[in-house]
Amino acid sequence: MPKVKTKSGAKKRFKLTGTGKIKRKHAFKSHILTKKETKQKRNLTNAGLVDKSDEKNVKHMLNI
Repeated sequence: MPKVKTKSGAKKRFKLTGTGKIKRKHAFKSHILTKKETKQKRNLTNAGLVDKSDEKNVKHMLNI
């Protein structure tokens, strides 16, 4: 059987932590920033973690 390819979009968007959790970036931080509050933009800067309910799907995309 051939090797299973990793989804290129997922490869660019997710990283694994040392404990096996999956890091992600927040959405809504790329454009139209003038109408968003400074506090909102600051909080979107920090990386988040993928929710427990989505972890299975993300790991499947990353072939983990």
